Amino acid sequence: MKDVAKDRIKARKRRKVSVRKKLSGTAERPRLTVTRSNKAIYAQMIDDVAGHTLAACDSTRPSEFEIPEGLEAKRAEAYKVGRKLAEMAQEKGIKAVVFDRNGYLYHGRVAALAQGARDGGLEF
Repeated sequence: MKDVAKDRIKARKRRKVSVRKKLSGTAERPRLTVTRSNKAIYAQMIDDVAGHTLAACDSTRPSEFEIPEGLEAKRAEAYKVGRKLAEMAQEKGIKAVVFDRNGYLYHGRVAALAQGARDGGLEF
């Protein structure tokens, strides 16, 4: 791995630690965390007090939702993951979450996932 890539990963991990010092999820308002790879995007709602995952979803599982105009390819998949996770949250009676972007920029797939979750009914 080149030095530039290592520096980018190091910077993201530093941002992640800085943000996690301030964010914490509860049963009423869990932490919605996002992880992305080159091929997929993953999201889960975590209750940090109890220390367990309330719901999880990823783009490797097919889901069928209407995609708004302007989203295509990976961003469309991220939007679907957000909608699916919001649907799972509604079934569990969760209406509000704390959004943890996990050190990633709020742009592209991360923003599309957040938009999908908001369109699905989650507040953050």
